[in-house]
Amino acid sequence: MSRAAVLTGLGAWAPPTVVTNEELASCLDTDDEWIRTRTGIRQRRVIAPGEATSDLAVEAGRRALKSAGTMTADALVLATSTPDRLCPATAPQVASRLNLGTVPAFDVAAVCSGFVYALAVGAGLIATATADSVLVIGADTFSTVLSPSDRATRAVFGDGAGAVVLRAGSPEQDGALLDLGLGSDGSRSDLIEIPGGGSRQRSTGLPTDLEGTYLTMRGQAVFAQAVHRMSESVRETGARTGWPLETVDRFVLHQANARILTATAKRLGQPVERFVTNIDQLGNTVAASIPLALADGVASGELLPGHRVVLCGFGGGLTWGSVALVWPQLNTP
Repeated sequence: MSRAAVLTGLGAWAPPTVVTNEELASCLDTDDEWIRTRTGIRQRRVIAPGEATSDLAVEAGRRALKSAGTMTADALVLATSTPDRLCPATAPQVASRLNLGTVPAFDVAAVCSGFVYALAVGAGLIATATADSVLVIGADTFSTVLSPSDRATRAVFGDGAGAVVLRAGSPEQDGALLDLGLGSDGSRSDLIEIPGGGSRQRSTGLPTDLEGTYLTMRGQAVFAQAVHRMSESVRETGARTGWPLETVDRFVLHQANARILTATAKRLGQPVERFVTNIDQLGNTVAASIPLALADGVASGELLPGHRVVLCGFGGGLTWGSVALVWPQLNTP
């Protein structure tokens, strides 16, 4: 019998501090209507001073383990582009705080596609029998890398974490990851970037410019690439799985902004009602956006056991990827 990675637990966590559009408008040249009509976002969550990505990851991971009915995992993969420190990776701290002992734990950096990439890594660990169970977490705190004066990025991004537990099983089980497709295009790496703080900048010997440590994004080009790459990735995954897109019950895409989700649905020729979204409440939470949307989809009843589901991420790099699964019955904490 073939060995497959099966999703058996789900958890999510967003910090309690809410920043509304009205609050942003009080300190930036913007207003609620400008933000809502361009992004679909009404509010976002941000960490408190002194908090870090690992704090969110631990809480989401704990909830996912509880959902799976266990407190152990053979490995931990953390998708993040905002680690607690440049070195070391954040995942080992998260594993330690979750009392997972000395299991393998490492970070995956694929920005907003990170969760799908981490799923692929977790599935690979299971397929090769390196692990029988893997805790996969997507967590980011992009509020820490945004220019205080940039209304475009501050309106879009929020902080959060989501996690799933993968266990070894068979492809016939609900929750089995049936198809994983990944891609990248490094020639467009300048579309979404934090130019300062890395080896390219540090090797110049020049001091780090504060503005260079903030996220920059070329909005129109990112919009076009996101719609193109996600629609193609979803089509390819549907074709490899043998699922005509009309038979997919729910699409759970990276919550970039509402206009990108609507445009992608239109490009795919599918009704937007079958796209799970929570972006109005959480904004773009980068690697956490897909598991957070899964958790909200389950909580709202949009996502039900037996549904055919396609997940798809797109982000800086550029990177993208999709995965197909039949949604399983889960215990949610």
